[in-house]
Amino acid sequence: MNTNTASESIVTCPYCQASEAIKIEQGSSQHLYRCRSCSAILKPKSGDCCILCSFGNRDCSSSEQNLAA
Repeated sequence: MNTNTASESIVTCPYCQASEAIKIEQGSSQHLYRCRSCSAILKPKSGDCCILCSFGNRDCSSSEQNLAA
């Protein structure tokens, strides 16, 4: 039985509007992402911890844990 909790966030590229589902592993975040459609490299917006918090439809699990604390 797998005890790791993983969920998904839909990341939308701000340049070409392409979307992709990315797995969110509990306790992790993603700092860079290359759009599969236009090859743009996405970096977190100022004040965000990762690309999931900036461009995803769900925040990363690190952010959710910080809010719960």
